[in-house]
Amino acid sequence: MGATLPKDKVGRQGVGASAIAPRQDKMRAMNLPEIPGSTTLFDPRNWLGATLLAVLFLALASLVVVLIRSASRRVGKHLSDVTALQFVSALAQTGTYLIAFVLYAHLIPELRALGTALLAGVSVVSVVVGMAAQSTLGNLIAGFSLVLYRQVRVGDRIQLSSPVGTSTGTVQTISLGFTVLRDDQHDELIVPNSTMMGSTLIRLEQAPH
Repeated sequence: MGATLPKDKVGRQGVGASAIAPRQDKMRAMNLPEIPGSTTLFDPRNWLGATLLAVLFLALASLVVVLIRSASRRVGKHLSDVTALQFVSALAQTGTYLIAFVLYAHLIPELRALGTALLAGVSVVSVVVGMAAQSTLGNLIAGFSLVLYRQVRVGDRIQLSSPVGTSTGTVQTISLGFTVLRDDQHDELIVPNSTMMGSTLIRLEQAPH
């Protein structure tokens, strides 16, 4: 005859099995995903992993942007002319988000496939994007020229002759696409950088050093 288990041991095994079975049935009924490890959470092949990766990349990019702004403010306190600093800071912040998006798109199979398809038709896409972004790229290049050739600086009071008339104001900032002036009525004038480059500027007062 085979050996028999004691009644108390058999009872404990029966209670353990009966306690585990309802929990497993409840998880199946709730359709809970099986997550064997933490790597599954960040799997870019499913929607949960793609969403978590997007949040992670956005958080990291936002943190880098905050650090860039903080460093820019600290450096600006020791400079008499912050025109170039503001422009470079804005460029670095935009570049941070762009790099984060490119890295994220490279991890997601669907976005990577879309990028490959766009590269296959690069000739058509380049024409369409070029026509759509002509004004934006023109303002960006004009912004580089304003900062590089130092035609105006933050704090300069200038008179601008543009197609819509003559405007007078103090330069507040030169961003990637626009130059912000403040007139005597404390109104802000948003002028495209390409307009600043293509117009006649009269410097009425120079920014203090």
